[in-house]
Amino acid sequence: MENASLVGLSRQMALQRELDVVSNNIANLNTTGFKADNVVFQEFLMPGARANQFTGGDRQLSFVQDRATWLDLSQGPVERTGNPLDVAVSGNAFLTVQTPRGERYTRNGALQINAQGQLVTSEGLQVIGQNGPIVFQPNDRDISIGSDGLISVREGQNTTDSQRGKLKLASFDQPQRLQKDGTSTYMAPAGVTPNVPAEARVTQGAVEKSNVKSVMEMTRMVEVTRTYTQIASMLQSQSDTRKSAIDKLAEVPTN
Repeated sequence: MENASLVGLSRQMALQRELDVVSNNIANLNTTGFKADNVVFQEFLMPGARANQFTGGDRQLSFVQDRATWLDLSQGPVERTGNPLDVAVSGNAFLTVQTPRGERYTRNGALQINAQGQLVTSEGLQVIGQNGPIVFQPNDRDISIGSDGLISVREGQNTTDSQRGKLKLASFDQPQRLQKDGTSTYMAPAGVTPNVPAEARVTQGAVEKSNVKSVMEMTRMVEVTRTYTQIASMLQSQSDTRKSAIDKLAEVPTN
């Protein structure tokens, strides 16, 4: 295969990966606590071109390599909901939730109470407090969640507050190393340990929306699609040129 075709195909493979990432971001525009992904590409130099007539530095062939993806952990817009169970976490902090695969971390603060009285996320994951699961009683009312995550209620006809736990917030020295483990949950790989956040704050009655910028992502999608089409046209043109040359060479002279 010719060098131009190899380079074009490498770029198309990278564009396909970028399109997958952009499409996933757009699909999660309205997912509470979702953080956008971005793609990192780099130049990959092959030591030798396919054709052997090149000498010296001209033998190097430059490809496009899909290196990695990275998380955009910037704060998403905070939307007031009025639901006393909803919380928006600000700063470098995450809620801790329990999953069948172990503890995970999320910014999805759209919370609710399940049939067992446990505080869970909109995905049904159990929210963990500093002393274990947070469980409410059937006659609890006037739920209050402080800026530090302390949850208090009025129990029955009592006029004094009763505590139901304190949200277990976690922060990380290297949050970029967190790995997605679901739509809005993250796992800490080996060597990454959670810390107690120093400046995190919880806002009751609000949620953090997705930080995906819709206009920017749609623009990226159009740009990626257009570039892919242009490369496909270039490869088709090269193929047509090669076919035409072969047909010309195969013609039998009439004289």
